[in-house]
Order: sequence, then C-alpha cells, then structure tokens
Amino acid sequence: MTLDRRRFLQLGSFGAGLTAGFPELAFGGAPSEAADAAGTADDRTVRLSGDGLGLNPAQYAALLNRLVDEHGITPDSYSLGGVVEQLEEQFARILGKERAIFMPTGTLANHTAVRALAAGSSRVIVQEESHLYQDEGDCAQTLSNLVLMPLGQGRATFTADEVQHVLDQTKGARVVSRVSVISIETPVRRKQGETFGAAELKAIVALARREGIRLHLDGARLFLQAAYTGEDVAAAARPFDTVYVSLYKYFNAASGAILAGPRDVIDGMYHPRRMFGGGLSSAWPFAAVALHHLPGFGDRYGRAVRTSEDVIGGLRRHGAFTIDRIPSGTNLFRLQVRGADPVAFQKRLAQLGVMLPAPQRDLFTVGVNETLNRTTAADLTNLFVRALTDREGR
Repeated sequence: MTLDRRRFLQLGSFGAGLTAGFPELAFGGAPSEAADAAGTADDRTVRLSGDGLGLNPAQYAALLNRLVDEHGITPDSYSLGGVVEQLEEQFARILGKERAIFMPTGTLANHTAVRALAAGSSRVIVQEESHLYQDEGDCAQTLSNLVLMPLGQGRATFTADEVQHVLDQTKGARVVSRVSVISIETPVRRKQGETFGAAELKAIVALARREGIRLHLDGARLFLQAAYTGEDVAAAARPFDTVYVSLYKYFNAASGAILAGPRDVIDGMYHPRRMFGGGLSSAWPFAAVALHHLPGFGDRYGRAVRTSEDVIGGLRRHGAFTIDRIPSGTNLFRLQVRGADPVAFQKRLAQLGVMLPAPQRDLFTVGVNETLNRTTAADLTNLFVRALTDREGR
C-alpha cells in the first residue's frame, strides 16, 4: 500500500493506524534547487543558526504533501519496511557499512551501539566533552552496566597516550576490568563544531586494533564535517565498527537518527530498539523527509560553505565586522559587530530576511546551512552592511 495524498490528509496525524504488510517500494530522486528543497520554493529567508533548513510545521506538512503527490510514500510498520527501509539502505551504502537501522533519537543510537559493541559489562572510553558522556542521562551506565571513562577534559580531542594510560591502569588493577569500546564524537557539539584531531585519531585506531577494542563514531554532524575536511563520509566512517548520523540536524526530519555498522551488530538491533521504547509505530514522516534531502546533499552543502567563506571574506574587509573562526572548526563561527547594538542589529537584519541567533553579550555564533543557497555572497554581505547603516532596516 502506497500512501496517496487523500489518504495522508485523512490520517491527519503522523501515521496513526498504519498496519504491516507494505511493499518495499517507497520513492527516490533528488530534491531540486535548494529553495525548493525547503518544501516551499518562495521561502527566501536565510537562517544563520542551526545546521538545517529549520522547517516550520506548515513547511514540513507541505513538503510531506508534495512528496505524497509526486511519489507516494510507502509507510513502515513499527519502524520496519517501507520508506524507512529504503532510507536505511541508502545510508548503509553511502557510509560504506553492511547495514543501517533507523533510531528515533541519537541518544538511543549511541547507547545501543556501545551496548552492542561492549557485549556485556565493561569500560567504554569517551570524550569528557562528548554528548554520550554529558547529555544522555547516564543511560549507558544505568541501563547497560557500562562504565564510561572520560578523557580529554575541556578538549575536543583526547590522545592515544591517554588511552594507553587507562588501558595500563585497567590491566594492572587488583580487580581486572576490560575496556571494550572507544567512542569518539566528531565534530564536537560542546566545542562549537571542532573536529577530533586527525593524527590522534589515527593513533587511537591503531591502538584499538592492537588491543581488540571496538570503535563507535558519534558522527551526528559527519556530513557537515566532510565539507570542511574534504574527506568522504565513508572514508571517515571506515575505521569505526558503528557510526551514528543525525537525521534532524541537517537532513531536516522532525526527528530521527541512523546507526550503521556490520550485519552481526545491526541485524537484530530492532529488538533492543523496541526494548528501550524506540520501536515507533510509524516513522515514515521522519524517513520520507530525510530521504528526500539525502541525494545531492554534499553538493548543495558544499555550495553553501563556499558562499559562507565569501561572506566571511567580505565582512572582514569591512571595518565594522570581526570574524573569529573555531580552531579545527566546521560550520560555526563567531561574529562581532562593532559600533552597533547587537540586538538592534539582529532585528534590522531580520527585517531584511536574514535571521541571526540571539547574541551572547556582543557575539553572534553563526551557523552555516543550506539556506545560504537562497542568496549570493555579494547580496548577503550587502544586507549585513545595510543593516549596520540603515536604522529603519529598509
């Protein structure tokens, strides 16, 4: 059964009452130009915050309606089959892994990954600044009896020497414990998108292989990182047994994540997914939107990054603007506007269709995303200058 527009409108809410037995065919094809990819071709707003398009409820519903009209959507049943399966297959291919599985949240993706790789009570090395350690409610400790060993306090990168020190301590302890997994997040959200150091990563991977330690990549923003490092996402994921990628941050789904890895880890992962309450009865509204934005994302985002670099250059040549780049950073940078009240400047720029995040004191943390494809570098730079000089914002 393929969901048509009339049936979609009758459902009203996201997928209520869907049943099993749907055929595998869903839909494919790349979105058109970036403005159309937002689901509403007349939206010209440039959002300089967040990683994605920032679809509002009306835009999201309109996009789903359009996908139903143009392609039809084959629903899933409890996150199995249909467009969800097609999304999983596409991500497995792009990430160079044997299998992939939809997860409703990145928290669940990270947790189930390290749980599966650990295969029982053990220690897991993580970044002290990582999402897994700081923001996931001690789920691995509480629910899976895993002891997280944080390294690299205050830094995006920990070192192979630090890992070796933990291994030596563990091996020499009076009560023997094992380190079974190393989890690495890159880019690191708590460090404003700073990437994990490439040289240390290479050394840690080599050490893990020697010691028989499995590796998990929290690559929520991996596709953003690729635009700045030039490394293919499959190449970046290759050293890791499992990799998690966010679906809502820049693939614009309302929620969701992908966990990819070898078949012996991913096959059957739907059991712990359901055990932890993540077997959503209907995930197609998330999968359909992510699948729509996945083809061609690298090219589209690459254009947005090039536009942002030209804007940064233009603003730096103007005496009123100061740009501070994040060391080893990705899609975030800090902007200071001299000689202007930051809140008033933000409001004037918003009147011109450019949305800055709220300032922290006198600094804006600017995010690069696909909405930059709705303008040109010259036009956007001119709007910044106009907002600085035109107090009426007209």
